Amino acid sequence: MKIAIEAQRIFRPNKHGMDFVALESIRELQKVDKENEYYIFVSPGEDRCLEETPNMHIIEVNCPTYPLWEQVALPRAVAKIKVDLLHCTSNTAPIYCPVPLILTLHDIIFLEPRQSGNKSFYQNMGWYYRRLVVPRILPKCKKIITVSNFERNRIQSALLLPDSQITSIYNGYSRHFRPISDASSVTGKYIKGNEYLFFLGNTDPKKNVPRTLKAYSLYLKRSEKKRPLLIADLKEDKLDIILKEQGIEDIKPYLYYPGYIPNKDLAYLYNGAYAFLYTSLRESFGIPMLEAMACGTPVITGNTSAMPEIAGEEGIQADPFNEEDITIKLLQLENDHSYYIRQVEYGLQRVNKFSWENTALSLLEIYRNILK
Repeated sequence: MKIAIEAQRIFRPNKHGMDFVALESIRELQKVDKENEYYIFVSPGEDRCLEETPNMHIIEVNCPTYPLWEQVALPRAVAKIKVDLLHCTSNTAPIYCPVPLILTLHDIIFLEPRQSGNKSFYQNMGWYYRRLVVPRILPKCKKIITVSNFERNRIQSALLLPDSQITSIYNGYSRHFRPISDASSVTGKYIKGNEYLFFLGNTDPKKNVPRTLKAYSLYLKRSEKKRPLLIADLKEDKLDIILKEQGIEDIKPYLYYPGYIPNKDLAYLYNGAYAFLYTSLRESFGIPMLEAMACGTPVITGNTSAMPEIAGEEGIQADPFNEEDITIKLLQLENDHSYYIRQVEYGLQRVNKFSWENTALSLLEIYRNILK
């Protein structure tokens, strides 16, 4: 088989969730499949994070904008190489595709009521683009892949898709996320001391930054430890606006906000953290939960969408719409040492259910079934 995989943004330095899913899946396919021929279509970028192998070729396609790259340049490149199928990995695909199409649809947030109007221009344009493109490509997909059973059921019921057309394949996590004995050599670049709280926040409303910071302000009033909070991926100007809107500007001395943190440093930061806050309003999966658990760090996650499915029954789940509940869960972890140890052990066991190898093998089975 000649298999094309769209991975447009994996070479950009500041990668995010879908980029890592595509990258890790492709890396694992390199290991498990030496038989078929792969063509990975990417945009040029600085982070050459994927290397060619005898049966895996990297095809750089240059185009000024994402829509033109996907709708014009990509199908032309695919037709030129004459592949047997195309797998698009990040929610959208060419409306006119010259070969059988597989789509990974991570979520349908773009079809749901918006949590807030406080989005960047880039986020708004992406939202409108998905609303325009996805309904037009779904009927043409030979298979639609999503990343959790929650999301599969949500997509199927919302879009009335045939049961046979959509399937769920869990994500994995990278093995460099593991317990590290001395994390301070890296954590010191971002925050002073150990046993801080760690939170991945950005301007996307689903990340629930205002409520999480409000919960942290309640924690500071009640905690004897008053651990500082490290916030990744949030710039100071945006942070200041949120603190002022919530009336909690007094907590700023306890906050550290270095902006984007490279993936290679995240394992150290999880290890140095006392607990990891993943209090999103909605997630289709939640790879950061697995990464933190694999580092031996307890996770407090939301009790909505796919997060309970990934965290498991014994995971700490809080109502992300309720600041008080987030605070209570955090204080319970801090005030009960035996409970804390149980959560560390539970997380290390839970992550064994997930791997990129399983993801790649499931993808390979789909490729084979479509081209039988």
